[in-house]
Amino acid sequence: MRPEDLLCPSPKGLYSPAGDFYVDPVRAVPRALITHGHSDHARRGHGQVLATRETLDLMALRYGANFAGATQALAYGESVDINGVRVTAHPAGHVLGSAQMALDWRGLTIVASGDYKDAADPTCAPFAPVRCHVFISEATFGLPVFRHPDAAAETAKLVNSVGLFPERAHILGAYSLGKAQRMMALLRQAGHAAPLYVHGALTEITDYYEAKGMALGPIRPVKGVAKAELAGAIVIAPPMALTDVWTRNFPDPVTAFASGWMRVRARARQRGIELPLVVSDHADWDGLTASVAATGCEELWVTHGAEDALVHWAGTRGLRARPLHMVGYAEEDEDAQAAAEGEPPPAAAEGEAEAGAGDGAP
Repeated sequence: MRPEDLLCPSPKGLYSPAGDFYVDPVRAVPRALITHGHSDHARRGHGQVLATRETLDLMALRYGANFAGATQALAYGESVDINGVRVTAHPAGHVLGSAQMALDWRGLTIVASGDYKDAADPTCAPFAPVRCHVFISEATFGLPVFRHPDAAAETAKLVNSVGLFPERAHILGAYSLGKAQRMMALLRQAGHAAPLYVHGALTEITDYYEAKGMALGPIRPVKGVAKAELAGAIVIAPPMALTDVWTRNFPDPVTAFASGWMRVRARARQRGIELPLVVSDHADWDGLTASVAATGCEELWVTHGAEDALVHWAGTRGLRARPLHMVGYAEEDEDAQAAAEGEPPPAAAEGEAEAGAGDGAP
């Protein structure tokens, strides 16, 4: 039996010939398994969607209640049968509700991990390795140069900067689903008890995280707040809001950005980031290799990112490995995710990137 009889790449995404369904398809399909709520993996318009309850709820928040013809929730550890293929959800540690989808058929197990990380995150269930024959991995940071520092230490840089520059507002760019809420939780763990101000594009998702039991402390909308009141405050906004025009609404702002790509100094300079914070919701090189090893897989498929390096590493460990060269998945870039879907990014969608406009402006 070939693994491709159970799951194989196609122009629409990973397709299961045995089960007649897709995993994270990039186009509308009759039946889709969705690993998490980021827009490059979770698109609207499918006939049927199977995902965790949290992912379904987040898709409804982002796309509206009728984002799919029908939906079915799958809890971690729960299994369903789809045309003879047993599908089980396991935590991926990426964002709230993110899941690896384990497919079992005729004694063969393939795990489609979606996006994942093995680092601690107070806002989602931790990554759980699943024993399998074939493991399908991303490789967003799939180069040995990418070794993420401790997220708490990076967060401390922001807290320290607020202490050093109490007369300045600190504007933190963070992806609206997952990263923003993780940074809120990390700031609370770091002892920052003051209210956090948020751009309007973050409000609904942050409210949902809090409704799921996340203790994020006092969160206030930045809209309508007097400029002088924001001195010494931390304002969290989508990356697209970090424009010269929008930031003029704040007192002498320090622009910060939480992303694994802040390891690359040229990217920080290109965005005009004064305080780069290397905090990622994707596994780094050590996390990728350790996670692959923990699955005990015999074969590795790499969907997107620095595929060749991870494939080479697997070969040196005696694993069969292949790059899938999947198209349509962004690499920890919310703007790219939005562009891939043909939609404006959150800031533009809310009309908030312009000075004085929408919920994002104080």
